[in-house]
Amino acid sequence: MIPETIGALLHHCAKIKAFQYGRSLHAAVMKAGMQYDVYVSNHILNMYAKCGKINLARQVFDEMPEKNVVSWSAMISGYDQGGKPLFALDLFFQMHPTPNEHIYASAISSCGSLVALVAGQQIHAQSLKFGYACISFVSNSLISMYMKCSHCSDALSVYADSPVPDPVAYNALINGFIENQQPERGFEVFKLMQQHGFVPDRFTFVGLLTSCADSGKLHGGMALHCQTIKLKLDSTPFIGNLMITMYSKFNLIQEAEKIFRQIKEKDIISWNTFIAACSHCEDHEMSLRAFREMLNDHSVTPDDFTFASVFSACAGFASMHSGKQIHAHLIRTGLNQDVGVGNALMNMYAKCGAIEYADSVFNKMIHRNLVSWNTIISGFGNHGLGGRALEIFEQMKAIALKPDSITFLGLLMACNHAGLVDKGLSLFNSMEETYRIAPNLEHFSCLIDLLGRAGRLAEAENYMKKFPFGQDPVVLGSLLSACRLHGDTITGERLGKQLVEFQPVTTSPYVLLSSLYASDEVWNSVAEAWKMLKGSGLKKEPGWSLVEVKGSFEKFTVGDFSHSRVEEIKEILKIITSEVGETPLNLPTTTPL
Repeated sequence: MIPETIGALLHHCAKIKAFQYGRSLHAAVMKAGMQYDVYVSNHILNMYAKCGKINLARQVFDEMPEKNVVSWSAMISGYDQGGKPLFALDLFFQMHPTPNEHIYASAISSCGSLVALVAGQQIHAQSLKFGYACISFVSNSLISMYMKCSHCSDALSVYADSPVPDPVAYNALINGFIENQQPERGFEVFKLMQQHGFVPDRFTFVGLLTSCADSGKLHGGMALHCQTIKLKLDSTPFIGNLMITMYSKFNLIQEAEKIFRQIKEKDIISWNTFIAACSHCEDHEMSLRAFREMLNDHSVTPDDFTFASVFSACAGFASMHSGKQIHAHLIRTGLNQDVGVGNALMNMYAKCGAIEYADSVFNKMIHRNLVSWNTIISGFGNHGLGGRALEIFEQMKAIALKPDSITFLGLLMACNHAGLVDKGLSLFNSMEETYRIAPNLEHFSCLIDLLGRAGRLAEAENYMKKFPFGQDPVVLGSLLSACRLHGDTITGERLGKQLVEFQPVTTSPYVLLSSLYASDEVWNSVAEAWKMLKGSGLKKEPGWSLVEVKGSFEKFTVGDFSHSRVEEIKEILKIITSEVGETPLNLPTTTPL
């Protein structure tokens, strides 16, 4: 066997990550007694590292009787690229031969991953001493390391000292500035990069598109989209996935779908990104359609993220029919051990009204996190099973799992729906006293609603005086609703006037005030409330319902008679009305309102 031939074959295995073939070659090397050849051993070590078998690579490294700089470089680089930066640095500081530029680049990259500034500065000093700091991939690693350590000025200094900056250096600066909450400087470097004649690549756009999405700069994102089209990057999965996410954050699901359809070679990440984008934009029906298309038309195998997203979509419009089908598919795939999938499945059943199924999923979960406990607590609470929600909380405390603010929100809602006023008060007070969790507006609104429903209006007002949220429109609206429920016109009128002063963006305050006056038969005030509503320019949103029929959804809006089967619907309504002995309905014969 010729070492050069074996080396070339092992190099090819490393390049295409052909682990099984590489292992067979390793066995052949052992059989031929060539394992002590440093040239061959380096190739074996590198093959295992590139195939992600870092422990096997280390075993080869440790058994090598003779090591050269290439051996150390392959092992340190393997640790850095394999996500084990601490092992890479430990090995770097054990080195006997003088490191080369590749080793310095890997060690500096590991410092960046660990945000180990002091170690990074020490290695930077060494690289300067041996004249490697000016080599492009070493300086690029230094820029990235300093950016990860939030030392932007040091990163700029390295860039300034680089003899010939390349696109990688510009990308490191751009993404570094954006990660350090300095997007304006990132865009300045982006302009500078183009002025110096460099063409942006896919890595250039990562931070830029993310920044536009996070900062709400739609026009900036669209301008970047245009540039990706010019560079023919928009149809690649890497850039396409980023833009789907960006447009979904602006609730532009049609634009997101256009990009998704243009991606030429969609991978599982593309499908997951689009399905999650649909759910984010609350187009749950499109989310499920995409899932079915993925399975039936493209034969793409869903992963845990896919299942978690589609279960969220089913929960979004309470489609237990679809949820059960997807659950059955999940069982067939054998992927139901992931805690995120289990949480999404449990939430879906809870949102679809099947709380016992949700409880069954919770009990069968091998691994649970805080989200699991919070989901089942909220599920029981929303179904009026406050006692069972409190039992789950006691189980949490028994295993010393610390609750968070979401836990308490679920518990307060549970107490609210079950009418457990004193227990709800006790839990609210314990948040800060026992768990050092400051109540937020949602907790406070829930407490006021709890007291209001129980008719303890004076107590609710006392709490409103103690907390800064007391004058929030949501809180005032909650107590106003309670005043209407219990017929307290005096308090309700005062709260209603306070609410109207806030210039509300919904019609609720006016409608509640009108209902309050109507319950007390103060008709002049009812008319005045409706007059104020008319003067505000606000319009009451018509109510609507989604009805699932054989896996598809029909939307029905109050006052809208434009449905294609409206005549059949009216006939059925007349039959139902006559069956229950009520006055026949006089339904409109015109189509739309």
